[in-house]
Amino acid sequence: MKALPVLCSSSRRLSTQSDKDAVDLSKFPVDRIRNFCIIAHIDHGKSTLADRLLEMTGAIAKTEKNKQVLDKLQVERERGITVKAQTASLFYNHEGQQYLLNLIDTPGHVDFSYEVSRSISACQGVLLIVDANQGIQAQTVANFYLAFEAQLTIIPVINKIDLKNADPERVESQIEKVFDIPREECIRISAKLGTNVDKVLQAVVNRIPPPQASTEDPFKALVFDSNFDHYRGVVANIAVFGGRVKKGDKIVSAHLGKAYEVNELGLLRPDEHPTQKLFAGQVGYIIAGMKDVKEAQIGDTLYLQEQPVEALPGFKPAKAMVFAGMYPMDQSEYTGLRSAIERLTLNDSSVTVQRDSSLALGAGWRLGFLGLLHMEVFNQRLEQEYNASVIVTAPTVPYKAVLSSAKLIKNRRAVQKNMVYIDDQRVMMKYLFPLNEIVVDFYDLLKSLSSGYASFDYENAGYQAADLIKMDILLNGRPVEELTTVVHRERAYSTGKAMCERLKDSIPRQMFEIAIQAAIGSKVISKYTTDYGGDITRKMKLLKKQAEGKKKMRRIGNVEVPKDAFISVLKRKEK
Repeated sequence: MKALPVLCSSSRRLSTQSDKDAVDLSKFPVDRIRNFCIIAHIDHGKSTLADRLLEMTGAIAKTEKNKQVLDKLQVERERGITVKAQTASLFYNHEGQQYLLNLIDTPGHVDFSYEVSRSISACQGVLLIVDANQGIQAQTVANFYLAFEAQLTIIPVINKIDLKNADPERVESQIEKVFDIPREECIRISAKLGTNVDKVLQAVVNRIPPPQASTEDPFKALVFDSNFDHYRGVVANIAVFGGRVKKGDKIVSAHLGKAYEVNELGLLRPDEHPTQKLFAGQVGYIIAGMKDVKEAQIGDTLYLQEQPVEALPGFKPAKAMVFAGMYPMDQSEYTGLRSAIERLTLNDSSVTVQRDSSLALGAGWRLGFLGLLHMEVFNQRLEQEYNASVIVTAPTVPYKAVLSSAKLIKNRRAVQKNMVYIDDQRVMMKYLFPLNEIVVDFYDLLKSLSSGYASFDYENAGYQAADLIKMDILLNGRPVEELTTVVHRERAYSTGKAMCERLKDSIPRQMFEIAIQAAIGSKVISKYTTDYGGDITRKMKLLKKQAEGKKKMRRIGNVEVPKDAFISVLKRKEK
């Protein structure tokens, strides 16, 4: 096997004219194009395998610094997880024929499963990565069914065979039993060491079918991802389902019916590499002068102005499971924060946004997320990528309530629905849970109690009747709207007491007593008081520290509260 010569590409830079001449995409007919993505449970080695594939095909130089090359976001580097699906085009020489392989690396965490579903729409096959030590996990199953329902070719790859406790034979048996894939189709690799990675490339060419597209058809492309560039406007990632498009063409958005001129287009290797044209079956990016984030609809169909076509199906909207209020630290920052949220939701379309307002916090938004981690990452990206300082209120979940004589109807707790033994060491159990019981700390507690062996996934199961009440947290008699929550009546006292205790620990000492209360209506169910007892020197030091930290505080009445307290109060501490 031989890889083509390395093409010059650098982060967000344009290539030279000689680079453009070196890549003639018309030389890749549809039957020599393969579009595939890598799916797996979190930390099973997707990004590491992507690094090896990029190295072996010459897309990047081989170096020890190549670690999670496609994880470009700062939050991905800091947390060690993939948040955004990333695309890279690879040139590969197989049996004397040159192939164009379009790779999409996807997230593994359940909170970012919408990224996986979008990526699958641009592919004809997937590499299903399974850890040789951990075996099949919750997201392995969830991602398998996403690919299976899309009727994609699935290539099982058992990674980390270099680990001391690796048991690839056991994992092959699991794959055969759970997914009904013959064990002979599994490929054993070590992405870290590069062992057998060449067999993965061969399998991509031999097993995954080429896209069903023709250059003779009118141009039709699906927008499956996008981001906003301050200088060039919207940069859309597209999968071309028919025809061809070149710089200067007039294209139309099927969603808006608005026409644009193509300013730039090309491949991602993994950085932008401009080309003259894109052809049927290929995956790349396009810039067409879209200056408003609302003009770039993920799932939109693009076509030539003189050749209208029927729009592609697009994507099923993501269903938010956790909601939170988001407000600027200062109302003078509202316009800037609105622009930041609009641009970030262009890149993460699974976030739902509704305008909201609060008597205490002013104008803001009610945002919906796929999970608590999704919410934390979104908030972190706002701060890191847009320098936005925000207040995030307590996450909540949607409820349906039927009021009768001022009473909410009764609730059902966890109910076991099914139990399946995968093998003699693993069992898969299905339960029906109230969503608010699992969105905060259930996963962390499950991992702790099982020493990390158990995994967890969930989906929306509809609504159930519940005996729910609204609980307020008060500071010196003033309600803290960010901490208002809906709780089950039986747990109101214990939840209120725990939240008051954590808030007591989170608020720095003030120059006066602070009464922290949990209340249901006018009835106080828990109360703590913080006071200060020290000499004048200590008071002066405290005043100085408070002045330095004022930007990180929000005033509620006459009490200064750190913005981080609103999230830390939510985290339960199991005894």
